[in-house]
Amino acid sequence: MNDITNSPTLLALAEAHGGLNEAAWAVQALQSVDGADGAGHAGASPAAEHQPIRPAVLRAAQLARDAEEKARDRQHVKGKLTARERLDLLLDTGTFEEIGRFSGGDIAAGTAGAAVITGFGEVYGRTVAVYAQDFSVRGGTLGVAEGRKICRLMDQALALQVPVVALIDSGGARIQEGVAALTQYGRIFRKTCDASGFIPQISLILGPCAGGAVYCPALTDLIIMTRENSNMFVTGPDVIKAATGESISMNDLGGGKVHSTTSGVAHYLGADEADAIDYARTVLAYLPSNSTAQPPTYAYMATRADREVAARLREVVPENDRQPYDALDVIRCLVDYGEFVQVHELFACSAVVGFACIDGHPVGIVANQPNVLAGGLDVDSSEKIARFVRLCDAFNLPVITLVDTPGYKPGAEQEHAGIIRRGAKVIYAYASAQVPLITVILRKAFGGAYIVMGSKAIGADLNYAWPSSQIAVLGATGAVNIIHRKDLQKARDAGQDVEQVRARYAAEYERTTVNANLSMETGQIDAMIDPEQTRDALVEGLKLLAGKRRMRATPRHHGNQPL
Repeated sequence: MNDITNSPTLLALAEAHGGLNEAAWAVQALQSVDGADGAGHAGASPAAEHQPIRPAVLRAAQLARDAEEKARDRQHVKGKLTARERLDLLLDTGTFEEIGRFSGGDIAAGTAGAAVITGFGEVYGRTVAVYAQDFSVRGGTLGVAEGRKICRLMDQALALQVPVVALIDSGGARIQEGVAALTQYGRIFRKTCDASGFIPQISLILGPCAGGAVYCPALTDLIIMTRENSNMFVTGPDVIKAATGESISMNDLGGGKVHSTTSGVAHYLGADEADAIDYARTVLAYLPSNSTAQPPTYAYMATRADREVAARLREVVPENDRQPYDALDVIRCLVDYGEFVQVHELFACSAVVGFACIDGHPVGIVANQPNVLAGGLDVDSSEKIARFVRLCDAFNLPVITLVDTPGYKPGAEQEHAGIIRRGAKVIYAYASAQVPLITVILRKAFGGAYIVMGSKAIGADLNYAWPSSQIAVLGATGAVNIIHRKDLQKARDAGQDVEQVRARYAAEYERTTVNANLSMETGQIDAMIDPEQTRDALVEGLKLLAGKRRMRATPRHHGNQPL
């Protein structure tokens, strides 16, 4: 009997059907070979359909089963799922088609394959490319075979124009293969950059990710980590201690909580692997398969409940511009079913960004958060907003901006942290965006923050304001202290009540300058709307802008945005 490892037909079939995972499929594979008999000759009789399974097929199937059993034994004791169990959670049931099941392995020597699983599947009925590193095989390290599998998958994803989801659990570059392993990282970096902005790329960090390997997920659109087991760092605790004498744990250095709250590297912190994977599936439901396609749409029927929810907006935002409130309460009154998927929820909390649907159409939402720093912009929230707007612009999601901000956060700390350079990223993101942009000023918009947060001057298509909104260079109190400083000093010298004089000047300033009338008169605000009209205004605005198309203003290669 011929050895199956010498049959290219059967090996091709093995790859197409998940690589001989089950002995039962091996029978189907044998039956599919045109006219092959038990000796591998053409012209066999129908009885050949019932021939015994070839030993080599059984060997391959047994290797696959043993590999998964070994993976379960190693991963489950650590509270981690195997690579294949993770894929089962990520993909719609029964849709995974594996590519190169035994690539990088040696069936005769008892090696089932490389330390990465690659293939295609479906998420909510749409095709995605996936690769999952298998920590049970050489610690999930990346060598030449693994690099080639990942690069091949990415080439196919680019050709098919479908998203790529990476499930990362790896010890990094395989030391035994030296520079050859590092070269594969370079190839993956290049292909990730080629795919950036063309197909969505999501990275789930479900184990260690160290050294140069961290830049694979860093180049993708979203990074998802878990509270336990997830780690990302360029240099590990041992190296840091040897170099600087500092002792630090892996979690404190690069755990999921640190990267979700402090560094901003991670966009979501999952309670566990299942939660992290579910978040990836949810995000994909809002994004198109590629930048040339429109986001999916969903059936939605407006009801009386929508009007009742919209009416709550009259009570959510306090009239006192110094009184905080939760921007999430506003957002939930505007979007379908009140469902809002936050991005960077735990980082730079003075701004809120995330995905939602309005009348069945996915949109990106950007809002100042008055509950934190009064909604002011700082270096971190500026980068958070800019990155999200760029993501929405890349994948054709309209951006709804809800403004309530006193301006950029003042102070030497912010200046030294680069508020000029990093704050300018918001300007670049909005000014270069070509998706529909709709802005609503809820309460106040002062100074430079008014300009950068989706103002008409910077490129927004439609701008609305609530009747009580305030738009000015400075708030009334700050402006009066500058404009009338001499008058206030004279009042003080004359023994008058300075606070009463200041209040009188402030009231006059608000009446003539701070209210939104001036912005309406100059065309910077398209309409004054009541709070309960906001959702209807957004629905109609999105319909109006549905036909907006991209235009190339100059023949440049690309802009030189502040980084």
